[in-house]
Parts: sequence; structure tokens; C-alpha cells
Amino acid sequence: MPEEVLFKSETKQSRADIASYLRAVADKLDSGEAITLTAGDQSVTMEPPATPTFEVKAEREGPTGRPGELSIEFELEWDEDGGDGGESGSLEIE
Repeated sequence: MPEEVLFKSETKQSRADIASYLRAVADKLDSGEAITLTAGDQSVTMEPPATPTFEVKAEREGPTGRPGELSIEFELEWDEDGGDGGESGSLEIE
């Protein structure tokens, strides 16, 4: 199925600033409120359901045996038609 990017922002930020963004998202999830993302002239508001799928990935991209790019990705996903579309499992972050 084709992917349509509704919003994208990619900027270097301090760890403290990133933590602040993640706390704001966590607060919206806790309160059941919609999440609005805004950067420049882009803006999108999304309303995650009570039980979205939470995907966490740690990746390394680049040539084998040589330095590459590391990333940690956090993703919330859900079906637009109201289904939860995912499996449940146990995650620990230390």
C-alpha cells in the first residue's frame, strides 16, 4: 500500500529539547487529547485511539563493518477505520 507523508520534520535538537517534545506527546496520550504537530507552514492534528500499536526500533544503517548511522524510532500506528491493527506485547525501556 502506498505511503502518504502527512508531516515531516527533521532537525538537530539537544537531548533535553527532544525529551521535552516526547513529554508533550506523553501528556497528550495520557489525557486522551489530539496531538498537533507544527513546523513552519506544515501542520497536522491526529487523534490516536485508546490502544494504538506502539512500535519501537533500534537500527543501524550503513556498510557492514564500518561506521554508519544509528537511530531509535518510536511509532504509534492505528487503522483509520477504527481497528487497532496490531499485536500486544511487553516492552521495557531502561
